[in-house]
Amino acid sequence: MASLSGLRLIMEDIATTTGSAGGKEWLNLGIGNPAAIPEVMDTWHRLTAEALVAGFGDVSCKYGPSRGLPELVETIADYFNRHYGWGVGPRNIVVGPGSQMLCFIAAALFTGAGATRDTRLVLPLTPDYTGYQGLSLTTDGIKGVEPLLGLQGERSFRYLFDLHALERLEDVGLLLLSSPSNPAGRCASQDEIRRLISAAEGHDVPLVVDNAYGAPFPGIGGPSMKPVWDERVINVFSVSKAGLPGERLGFAVAAEQYIDPIVSFLSNSVLHAPQLVQSALAQALGSDVLDTLVASVIGPHYAERRKYVEALLAATLPPDISWHLHAADGGMFCWVWIDEDWFDDLSLYESLKRRGVFVVPGRYFFTDAEHSRSLGRHPRQCFRISITSDRHTIARGVEVIAAGLRDMRAGSATR
Repeated sequence: MASLSGLRLIMEDIATTTGSAGGKEWLNLGIGNPAAIPEVMDTWHRLTAEALVAGFGDVSCKYGPSRGLPELVETIADYFNRHYGWGVGPRNIVVGPGSQMLCFIAAALFTGAGATRDTRLVLPLTPDYTGYQGLSLTTDGIKGVEPLLGLQGERSFRYLFDLHALERLEDVGLLLLSSPSNPAGRCASQDEIRRLISAAEGHDVPLVVDNAYGAPFPGIGGPSMKPVWDERVINVFSVSKAGLPGERLGFAVAAEQYIDPIVSFLSNSVLHAPQLVQSALAQALGSDVLDTLVASVIGPHYAERRKYVEALLAATLPPDISWHLHAADGGMFCWVWIDEDWFDDLSLYESLKRRGVFVVPGRYFFTDAEHSRSLGRHPRQCFRISITSDRHTIARGVEVIAAGLRDMRAGSATR
């Protein structure tokens, strides 16, 4: 925790480089921020202003309960009962300062040194969100299960769960995955979630499903992303990708045996999540304003942008280079695999940086990219492109990426 993870080093490099380059124009396709959609920003502005007027003294000038504002906790319970028939109550819910903090708390509670054995946080399908690799306080406390690769036509591929490898692990304390995933945009199907629940039962551990890009909001994915209730599952949700990344607000819904210790952890550490934005979220959920935004604005925006970027990549990347795009179900990124011996993700990153373009090297989304047992060089042959920038920035950036790939190939031929 006292040092930056690989991707955070890249993000720091991007911030430092762009901040010290004078008037140079940069095309940042590595950004993780959600798109700045005017209708979404205006709605949150209005809801926050209303919360400020209605209850500033009560929610911002007083301490509150560690579980979350009662009005929000009750609204969350009602929302999931109405939409999914879950039958949950306030004791099944905890509100925290961001979904990543809730994942960290789960890792701290359910993994690490134990009375009988030491356990690890296990990612059932890598690549997955690189922030997970900073959740453990112990060395080698995180293990990623490498995927199976499935080619789909000439330019598409898909990661598949290796459930047999997951079941064979012996030191599991917690399973954690994002769905849709960051970076590949893969949604775990209902059947796959059920099989992961079975694996969690076999190891007698909880399964955390991070729905930061999924249902009910921001809803950037396909029909398979409906959250699943199970006594073994901790479902985590975030407001970030629905338009409020800077406010750091998320919540978890699970059985009391998992929620109660998380509430205690929050009480012992940060006391509670910021409360003004909790009040705004309660209004957004209770009035179905957020559902309307997802259905009419957020979902269509990302669906259109993904279609545009995928078509742009197909038309622009060199056809005589073996490249493949992950068949995404959702999320905010495109994940590209360059299946060539001469390609290296960090070399591409440095080359593009010199040309004023940023992407994210793929190796940081795998837990052990340098020593892959089954994937070979694949973890170092991928990179992530954000689809949240404007069309002009993306189009110019992809042109530079295509030129960079041609130059890398030409350079390898002369060595």
